[in-house]
Amino acid sequence: MYQNLRVAVAIPAFCEESRLHGVLASIPAWVDHVVVVDDSSTDRTHEVANQFNDSRLNVLRHARNQGVGAATLTGWNKAAELGAEILIKMDADGQMDAKVLPALIEPIARGEADYVKGNRFLHVRRLGQMPWSRRLGNICLSFLAKLASGYWPVFDPTNGFVAIHAKVFGLLDQSRIHPRFFFENSMLLELGLNRAVVRDVYVPAQYGDKASHLSVIRSLLEFPPLLVSGFLRRMVLQYFVRDFSAASLFFVSGFLASAFGFCWGGYYWWHYAHAGVAAPTGRVMIAVLPLILGIQLLLQALVMDVQNAPVKPLQSDLHRGPGDRL
Repeated sequence: MYQNLRVAVAIPAFCEESRLHGVLASIPAWVDHVVVVDDSSTDRTHEVANQFNDSRLNVLRHARNQGVGAATLTGWNKAAELGAEILIKMDADGQMDAKVLPALIEPIARGEADYVKGNRFLHVRRLGQMPWSRRLGNICLSFLAKLASGYWPVFDPTNGFVAIHAKVFGLLDQSRIHPRFFFENSMLLELGLNRAVVRDVYVPAQYGDKASHLSVIRSLLEFPPLLVSGFLRRMVLQYFVRDFSAASLFFVSGFLASAFGFCWGGYYWWHYAHAGVAAPTGRVMIAVLPLILGIQLLLQALVMDVQNAPVKPLQSDLHRGPGDRL
């Protein structure tokens, strides 16, 4: 146990026969349960897990490959059934240092956070170990993830070293959590809708000779549409369904003013450009003024959204069962 809290580590594994044993051996003794979920590997991953001698170990296997997110959810659900109060995800590729586990779960144990994730960008000197392509991809995706989830202080959204309080996990709609590599981002989206408190902790970047399953090009193509969809869903639910505040008014009026200025200006720019004459000053101003005003209103709404990040952990007030949701 860790500070009188039962802790479980879920390890989603796909074709990691050469690294899984080392990951299992590195898990500290104070962890109560270890759940390995073999995501229909085609190598000896399942055999390696079953042969590891540890009474804490539970080995599960998916009949078909479902993705790292689905394997993690399977592991966390099993850990919750076993009575774990803090649920951790560690990958089976050996790129996550088990020595960081106390720092990862400490904010949850102290009641300061509901969900804690690793951030490889907090230590500049060690950041040099991260391939430049991953750095660039993370920077681009981090801004979109902040916008979509509302967690503006959070960075490195694709980092898979995460921990969550079991009660908070029970509140999430698991059907909306992505089963594959978008898992970590979709967790932030669902946590944001439930107003859970999320914290970053520093974890060192560790890269061996194994290439990542997550392609930078693929993530830059697939993730943005999902993040945009998540942003729109959050805006509707947070600012128009559950509440209507000044930020809601700024979002609507800013969008309408900007759209009017853009469409008006675009139409008359095309019209007068084809006519070969200069546009009248009045028509230009009718386009420019709403556009400037709309942008200012949207920026103000954005500032209010940044200030609206949740600060009170859910775990302190949760006394309901895992089947209930907010």
